[in-house]
Amino acid sequence: MSIALTPFARARLFPKDGRRNAIQGCTPAAFEQHLNAQAPLKVLDGYAPFCKLHVHRNWTQTRCLTIPITDDNRHLLRSGYEARTKAELPVLVRWFEELEAPVADYLVVILYSREQMAKEGEAVDADWGIVGCLATAQPEEIPMAPITMMRNALGVEEGGSGVAMDRDAYRRSVEFWEHHANWRLPAR
Repeated sequence: MSIALTPFARARLFPKDGRRNAIQGCTPAAFEQHLNAQAPLKVLDGYAPFCKLHVHRNWTQTRCLTIPITDDNRHLLRSGYEARTKAELPVLVRWFEELEAPVADYLVVILYSREQMAKEGEAVDADWGIVGCLATAQPEEIPMAPITMMRNALGVEEGGSGVAMDRDAYRRSVEFWEHHANWRLPAR
């Protein structure tokens, strides 16, 4: 089985600005090489048949993706409208500023099949394309954000995958994201 880093994931996981809430201490080439050379601790089914999640012990200095929301840190939450790419419509997102998560214990790499990548207009020269990576404290998937589920349901033309909404998965996602938020350092 071969795995390739997609341009979409490269821009998000290895941004040119070097932001600290992306993959740290590893180049894109070394990241891809590691995933092709090292078997995952376990493989999880993703939200659709074309999606798999490979769980690896974190070999980088990458920090956890999320921080629990508490009464002590709620005042540090920020929000704004953002798009992941120039082609997508901006959606409301929220994050912590002035907080930094601990180094993650696991990296949960999100893979799409070659066929799905071609359907979404991003062909890969491998069996699987990396579309994301969740840095976590537990060897489990973080629920997909509710807005990502909605974008997926809107279809490929809106930046999604075309997978219909699963109401139960959506409710589980809301439960998690009601109590957690991503983090980033403030823009300077």
